[in-house]
Amino acid sequence: MDNNWTKEEFQTYVLLYAAQSNYIETESESNYILSKVNETLFNRIHTEIVHDNDFQAMEKIKSYLKENEYSTKDKEQLLKDIKNVFFADGTVDILERNVFMFLKKMIA
Repeated sequence: MDNNWTKEEFQTYVLLYAAQSNYIETESESNYILSKVNETLFNRIHTEIVHDNDFQAMEKIKSYLKENEYSTKDKEQLLKDIKNVFFADGTVDILERNVFMFLKKMIA
């Protein structure tokens, strides 16, 4: 899979994937992501991710991680940001927990 994302585009994609993992993207989750990236990037990546199914999203994430060097510090920060997306609306449901465990395995 050929994804020529920048690091910021990749991070935005992962955070939006996390926000949509329980099929409910809350305003709090979106606002958290928007606090990390500009609105133009958010909207562009959001358009991409709503067209991808879970399999496509996971393949894109795996492919990017395989093709790009990610430092331990970058991985830790990304996982922290994913947690913050999940906690943005005040609750973490079972789907979000499962997605976090899966993403953690892929990223770490």
